[in-house]
Amino acid sequence: MESFFEAWDLICNYCKNQVTDVSYETWFSKLVPVSLDFEEGVAIIQAPNEFHKSTIERGFHKYLNDAIQSVFGPGITYKLITPMEKKEKKAVEEDDEYEYTFETFIEGSSNKFACAACRYVAKEPAKNYNPLFIYGNSGLGKTHLLNAIGHELKKNFPEKTIIYVKGDQFANELIEAIRAGTTAGFREKYRKADALLIDDIQFIAGKESTQEEFFHTFNTLYESKKQIVLTSDRPPRDIATLEDRLKTRFEWGLTADVQPPDFETRMAIIKRKAELVGLTVPDSVCEFIAVKLKSNIRQLEGTVKKLKAIHLVEGATPTINTAQRAISDIVNNDQPTPVTVGKIIEEVARTYGVSPEDIKSSKRNANISFARQISMYIVREITQMPMVEIGKEFGGRDHSTVVYAIQQIDERCLKDPVTKATVGDIIKNIRDR
Repeated sequence: MESFFEAWDLICNYCKNQVTDVSYETWFSKLVPVSLDFEEGVAIIQAPNEFHKSTIERGFHKYLNDAIQSVFGPGITYKLITPMEKKEKKAVEEDDEYEYTFETFIEGSSNKFACAACRYVAKEPAKNYNPLFIYGNSGLGKTHLLNAIGHELKKNFPEKTIIYVKGDQFANELIEAIRAGTTAGFREKYRKADALLIDDIQFIAGKESTQEEFFHTFNTLYESKKQIVLTSDRPPRDIATLEDRLKTRFEWGLTADVQPPDFETRMAIIKRKAELVGLTVPDSVCEFIAVKLKSNIRQLEGTVKKLKAIHLVEGATPTINTAQRAISDIVNNDQPTPVTVGKIIEEVARTYGVSPEDIKSSKRNANISFARQISMYIVREITQMPMVEIGKEFGGRDHSTVVYAIQQIDERCLKDPVTKATVGDIIKNIRDR
């Protein structure tokens, strides 16, 4: 938090040099830094009202975004909020302090087997189900179960070292360790763990050095009888660019899937969440929410939190109308954020072991040129940007270069199933973030 406030003057000075004095005083000087989350890559900034917020987003987005990235790097974006949104956010956070534990997890027919396996692992680590591989679509409770295992292990075995990490974070830490020459410390950290819990393991797929490192980490932990738990959006066999030797190891123990909850489970989730945040929700409103939201537990919980925020901020009690409003807000907020060219280049760079700067540079060695062509192809696939605009994003290259790159990758994907699978996994990873 302090680093954001300290850097705010630098951000303001950057903006001052990009716009007129009148524009700066009218729009930028009224902005207030709120928080910075490096893990999520988002700087939260408060605008005085909705009109001010929309004006910045519509007319001054580039200047503010460039200012933030000039200070914190290309991985950080920003989000504007109004005082009302900040008040709602604070109310929600204050009511969301319960932990992801087995006690707060609602069991149903869709997750009963996975939950039972997780409870067993937390009680008897590395005895039978090692590794434990949990898979299912986003928003069905995999992260909750993984954290519940971690909490239970810490409670049952306080002397043990429990590590929880996301798949892309593991990859990023390795890249940084290689660059800094600290791979020995990286290996020490992960290979000395008593239990390693990795969320979204699919994000290491296609990344050769990351898979190589994880292969040896897995073997070390497994041979030392340490518990490994992994989650993914699909079973090992369906992660196309995951090395076969890892697919095999991921299936050595137990694989368990989680499915969308049935109506009764959805009702129980809504009521339990309402109880946790201290909100009374009539059965008719619970039923309305359960009927409207069928496939995502995160949306069910988010709707209840939104109802609580509305109650605290406006004094409104939960009704069908406020539930409809809450559902609308949650569903709209859950829409994926627009994918930027920078995010695509970063993901391709991680996959092919080059830097984003290399991809945008004039370097012509084979690996970088291929990664550049892949990047152009995926940018076109995801954003549908005009060829001319794509060329500008890659160091001002001519649109004919972009056309050629896309044709090359199209042909490569037709002939080479590995390239096709890698491109598919990169696109899926980008869209799932």
